[in-house]
Formats: sequence, structure tokens, C-alpha cells
Amino acid sequence: MKFSGLITGLAAVVLFFSAPAMAQEADRPVVVELFTSQGCSSCPAADKFLHKLAGHEGVIALSLHVDYWDYIGWKDSFASPAHTKRQRAYAKAADRRVVYTPQMVVNGADDVVGNRAMDVVDVIDRHRRLPRTVHLDLTRQGETVVVEAESLKELDGPLTVQLVRYRPESTVHIKRGENAGRTISYANVVTEMLSLGEWDGTVPLRVEAEAGGDALVAVLLQNKGGAGLIEAAAVLE
Repeated sequence: MKFSGLITGLAAVVLFFSAPAMAQEADRPVVVELFTSQGCSSCPAADKFLHKLAGHEGVIALSLHVDYWDYIGWKDSFASPAHTKRQRAYAKAADRRVVYTPQMVVNGADDVVGNRAMDVVDVIDRHRRLPRTVHLDLTRQGETVVVEAESLKELDGPLTVQLVRYRPESTVHIKRGENAGRTISYANVVTEMLSLGEWDGTVPLRVEAEAGGDALVAVLLQNKGGAGLIEAAAVLE
């Protein structure tokens, strides 16, 4: 039975990544946040898997490097206290006391160990089938990004509008710590997360912000307190 379950899980992963992009267009985009660290020996497999997720049209994959492993010999060059704070907010919302790496949080609601690909794909597939409650558009006009949204049903409460800037790929040679001697490539490394205010859905939303040079940009509509993402969009050029 365990062997059969493994085959079924592997088949699900293969089907997920081989599905035609057109088949995913009508599905809700799913945000996957990987909390990782250059100083974590368990993280490289999850970092590699995030590359695959980043190449999937139906997924907005983001790499958020935390700073709480910096003391063990290698200071993560992408780490931010803000990322650690965000991860702890997710833990608090889930009534958990501990945080860990590698952790993938799917749509701000469900967390999975980041190097368990089959479990991650299963959660992503479940979330992308959920009905949309908001129609969201994100466009880039020169050095400006325009966020437009309209609620499709009454919202349970105000949403935080978050702008995310990230690099598509960064490679680091790690000289010390648990990953000493390794050269690791990281996908979609978050460099900045900004709040563009709140929106309650009673009137259509339109807000503009600076694109931030050549960074890739995503926008997240999230429940206050961090428990659950309602909608997301990304502009890749």
C-alpha cells in the first residue's frame, strides 16, 4: 500500500508540471512562499523545487530568506527580519509556537515541509480549485505598476494590499556553515514587501506604485493578520 501511494503521488507531481498552460488559465493563481536559509542544510532540495514551481504558470513562487540561522556560521545574504516576522505571523495565525525551514506556506493558509514535493503539489492543486472571491489585475506601465481589483462577493473583512518585488534568480557560493562549499541557485528571491493600504471590497480598487527598476512584481490581497491570501497576481516583465 505504501508503494502504491508513492506511485500515485509521483504521478500527481508529473501531471502537475506537464499539464498544458492553457488548462490552468481559468484556475486561481496559487502563491507559494518558501521560508528558507542559506545556512540550512535541509533547504537546498526545497530551493531546487521552488525553481520548478516558479516555472509553472499557475503558481506565484516566492523565496523568503529568514535570519534566525545566521548565528551558526554563515550570514544569509538575502535574509531579512521582515521575512522572519512574516513567518512567525503565519505560525501565530495557525496557533503554533515554532517556525522552521524549509517551510512552504500555500496561499497564506496551509504549510508544508518544503522538500516534500508530493505534499506541496497536493495542497497547491486543492487551492487552485477554490472559487475566486476577487477579480484582480496587475499591469506594468513603464516604471509604474497598476493594481485593479473588484470583489465578486462580500468580503469577510478588509484586506491588506501588498506589493512584492523579487529577483528571478540569484546564485550564491556559500563558504561557511552547514552548506559550506556549495553553490546554490535561488528562484524568485523576495527583496521587498510593501503595504499599499487596505481595501474592503465595497468599491473597486485602483492603486499605483513604483515598479522598482527591473524587479519582478507581484501583488497579494491578504486577510489582516496574515491568515490566508484571497487573491494574487504577478507581472513578469
